[in-house]
Amino acid sequence: MEFEKFKFMQFTRDIYVGHGVINKAPDVVRKNLLRGNVAIITGHNTFKIAGKEISMLLDEASIENSVFICDKADEENLNKVTREAKEYGAGIVIGAGGGSKIDLAKKTAYNLDIPLVSIPTTPSHDGIASPRASIKRGNWSVSEEAVMPVSIIADTYIMSKVPYRYLKAGAADVISNETAILDWKFANRIKGEEFSSSAAAIAEYASRELVERAHLIMPEVEESVWLVTKQILASGTSMAIAASSRPASGSEHLIAHALETMAPGTAIHGEQVALGCIVAMFLHGKDWKYMENVFKKIGISTKASDYGIRDNIMIEALRTAHRIRPERFTILGEVDLSYHAAESALRITNIID
Repeated sequence: MEFEKFKFMQFTRDIYVGHGVINKAPDVVRKNLLRGNVAIITGHNTFKIAGKEISMLLDEASIENSVFICDKADEENLNKVTREAKEYGAGIVIGAGGGSKIDLAKKTAYNLDIPLVSIPTTPSHDGIASPRASIKRGNWSVSEEAVMPVSIIADTYIMSKVPYRYLKAGAADVISNETAILDWKFANRIKGEEFSSSAAAIAEYASRELVERAHLIMPEVEESVWLVTKQILASGTSMAIAASSRPASGSEHLIAHALETMAPGTAIHGEQVALGCIVAMFLHGKDWKYMENVFKKIGISTKASDYGIRDNIMIEALRTAHRIRPERFTILGEVDLSYHAAESALRITNIID
């Protein structure tokens, strides 16, 4: 029989990480802009942090650009910025900001079939380096196919100036690869889902590096940003190899997405993922206390009440998280957990009192 297996992978061509690398923006644009102008997608705060400087650097290099200020990454804003960028004649998109702004930029570039440059202002999660975008459609945030950045410019000086909370959250997001891989292996055994050992190895390496060096993750230390950002990039590479978010997104992310909807404005993404990671480790029968200690070492609380998340909300998020992506089989199963089972798991792991 003729071999017909086919797989498509996208990889980032150029990655700049370090102090002052934002100055590389004009060079990166010249290398990747084949036609049209530059659309800079950013937010109100992140425009002040990086968007304005990027625009000025492009102006000085005589590169036509326009700034698009966006809010949350939902369907309405995505449609709006996609339409405006198309009307502007965008030939490349720069995403400058945290997770939601880069998600909007990645999906806009995908919709317009043009390149994306990712310039994160916070090391808060691995979305800055992955070919996936989390977009809120209706009641749920959905992880969708997007473009892989052609270039990533991660200026550690800029990212070191944001509150330490975001660095901790980024580290927690990568550390949670542990449970994502457990879920992926579980789906491979139970459902026969395709599993990539190379992608899993890279994702696991990124997680273990931060687990072993958790004591080096500290506030206002640029080298700590360097450490976390490198593993965020490795995590993104694992998803590119898998052509899926599987190596870095499992039951812990489903729980996080449920919390985003049920308890908006409380914990941020990496903190939500940490909560999900602890209870997922328990459900897998693994050493959840060890993971709890790792999170504590970097200053991440694993108590829902510390984020203002009520017990009943946490229980309901755990019970129903599997509904968000029913095609993604995890330890959460395919039907709602019983109230008693969810409550018991959360009390045993000290997530609720």
